[in-house]
Amino acid sequence: MRKERHHKGWNEIKINDSWAIFKIMGEFVNGFERMSAIGPCVSIFGSARTKDHMEYYELAVSVSKSISEAGYGIITGGGPGIMEAGNKGAHLAGGTSVGLNIDLPFEQHDNPYIDSDKSLDFDYFFVRKVMFVKYSQGFVVMPGGFGTLDELFEAITLIQTNKIEKFPIILVGSKFWSGLIDWIKTMMLNEGNVSLKDLDLIKIADTEVEVVEILDSFYKGRLLSPNF
Repeated sequence: MRKERHHKGWNEIKINDSWAIFKIMGEFVNGFERMSAIGPCVSIFGSARTKDHMEYYELAVSVSKSISEAGYGIITGGGPGIMEAGNKGAHLAGGTSVGLNIDLPFEQHDNPYIDSDKSLDFDYFFVRKVMFVKYSQGFVVMPGGFGTLDELFEAITLIQTNKIEKFPIILVGSKFWSGLIDWIKTMMLNEGNVSLKDLDLIKIADTEVEVVEILDSFYKGRLLSPNF
């Protein structure tokens, strides 16, 4: 009897998994249709826990404002903290401000600086991550936690393995990121787990001027288009 109950529950899970395919497809279709109409953008990543009086919040506002003034839209995860700062900077510059929102139990809620017609909601992290990678002309990575590192290393991996075209990945805040970069150089590189050219995928900046210079230098003479 116990074995029969086990199999019954497993079959119900399989049926639910099959129907989930349609929901996943719907998120992809809606995301592709809406994002493809937005134009060239740069994604801003960083901690949702950064408060609006903190140094990196203010820097993220300045960085995203300058990026917007340089002609790029801004994409964020749509929530508070650095995400809010990114959308705020775009809003202050009168630029495109996109929010890719996801429902989280503790810290996610829409911020007020997203353009009303450019707020997208996702249930699946992996669908949302595809939108970031496909429609971003660059990643600007502010100090953050595990989610920020997840986005950072996934982008590096996709470029490293030629799954997507190379685009700028800019870490903002040398004081915050220097320990990670040193570890990559002294441990991963020395162990042969990455190559020297892999390190060229990452740039470090401390000011909005440096960020825009890196973006403009990379795209001088290049076409702006979706990444895959």
